[in-house]
Amino acid sequence: MKVYNFSENNSLLSSFIREIRDINIQGDRLRFRRNIERIGEIMAYEISKELKYRSLEITTPLDVTEVNVPDEDIVIATILRAGLPFHHGILNYFDGAENAFVSAYRKYKETGHQSFDIHIEYIASPSIDGKTLIIADPMLATGSSMELTYRALLTKGTPSHIHIATIIASRQAIDYCMTNFPAEKTTIWAAAIDPGLNESAYIVPGIGDAGDLAYGEKI
Repeated sequence: MKVYNFSENNSLLSSFIREIRDINIQGDRLRFRRNIERIGEIMAYEISKELKYRSLEITTPLDVTEVNVPDEDIVIATILRAGLPFHHGILNYFDGAENAFVSAYRKYKETGHQSFDIHIEYIASPSIDGKTLIIADPMLATGSSMELTYRALLTKGTPSHIHIATIIASRQAIDYCMTNFPAEKTTIWAAAIDPGLNESAYIVPGIGDAGDLAYGEKI
């Protein structure tokens, strides 16, 4: 299983990561959503390098030439609600992709938010059988939501390859996904990998609650 950690190399992506982390900047919701979207665009471009391609002959006003175009059917799956701007950024580049949406959330067992179960309430997906599946979730804390989303999507078929796309992941979640996803056909893409989780299973240093930062606090 390949794991790509973009923070290991300097790029413009670091500027967007800085802004979504910075407590003095991230409060601007429009800017936060746009930065998440731009990170999705960059990640889609990087994922595109790993796809299969075919040669296509096209006619220009002056001659005939050949170009290589992706030769895979792609489904982009997103965990609601924080994943929406990230999904949109990826879709900006894979504009012909099909789309799937899964509602997965933490159901806390007590008011201290120190233990929880992951619940899935809703799934809308095309067939993923034999297709390339990109599961996009900006925050990969424990990996449990990602795995349950994958298991739910398997009711729609068996993908040929799985790309796990995330912005901030914990080391624990990376290890969890490496253990619980099929190693021979899974690739993990992370803009940054943080060292750990706090007692409420939030990534540290992380960014806080991505859904609240993008769309406002929930009650």
